[in-house]
Amino acid sequence: MESSDDGDSSTAAIVTKATIIFLFVLPLACYKSPFTEKLQTHLPTETAKTKTVSTPVKKKSKKKKLYLTFDDGPNRGTKNVLTIVKDEQVPVSFFIVGEHVFASLTQEKLWDSLKMAQNIELCNHSFCHAGNKYQKYYQCPDSVVRDFIQTQDSLQFDNAIARTPGRNIWRIDTLHFTDLKKSAAAADSLEKAGFVLMGWDLEWQFDHKTMSVTTSAEKMIAQIDSAFKKNRTKCPDNLVMLAHDQAYVKSVDSMELRVFLQMLKQKDEYDLSLVSDYPGADKKSPDSIKLK
Repeated sequence: MESSDDGDSSTAAIVTKATIIFLFVLPLACYKSPFTEKLQTHLPTETAKTKTVSTPVKKKSKKKKLYLTFDDGPNRGTKNVLTIVKDEQVPVSFFIVGEHVFASLTQEKLWDSLKMAQNIELCNHSFCHAGNKYQKYYQCPDSVVRDFIQTQDSLQFDNAIARTPGRNIWRIDTLHFTDLKKSAAAADSLEKAGFVLMGWDLEWQFDHKTMSVTTSAEKMIAQIDSAFKKNRTKCPDNLVMLAHDQAYVKSVDSMELRVFLQMLKQKDEYDLSLVSDYPGADKKSPDSIKLK
């Protein structure tokens, strides 16, 4: 029979060896080599395998250009129009009748106010406005040219853009259009003399007896929307709107104009511009205008 001392010594030795092995293995078990960590970070996971679907970036639509033009000034309605467009900070173009500038001291002062105003463009609308006898006026092309040159010489416009009285005529680069063919010869003569002729795509009409607009601001906005949507403009995405100063003498009509401009400014799809920004309108200089 073995002694108890030998058994105890053997047991103690086993325990000691186990303890030493445990203490040696434990740090190794807890240790992660840089290689192991790097390998693990590059192992594919379920999340990595999942394909993410990206939403395509929406392209911003190109803004359509709208050119607001006012004819026949300076007259009784010009002051109201100028005040409103300045208040609303909207760019507009005025087509001026030379004879009207010199008709009275009040109209001369209005002309001076127009020249000093910011964000306003001034263009030629003839000197005598055909004397409101349009058929006779356009029968003599040379007289028409001299009439426009008289306005250019007396008012010194800084552009060659003009509008024929009582006729919707276009002569801008390759854009040629004449509403009444009997006026074509006069229009061609104006073009040869160096003028750029701009008509209109849409008119804010007024009653010539009551001198009041016949369409509300809301309906004018709807007409503009429709003209763009149905491509009823001479140049795609560009619309020239015609209005007349004399239609805004009364407060009720002036209010319609103010409401119209305020509504336009809220429509992000339109860029309000001066007529010199119209495609091709700036290709001619006023210095080249002369009777030929």
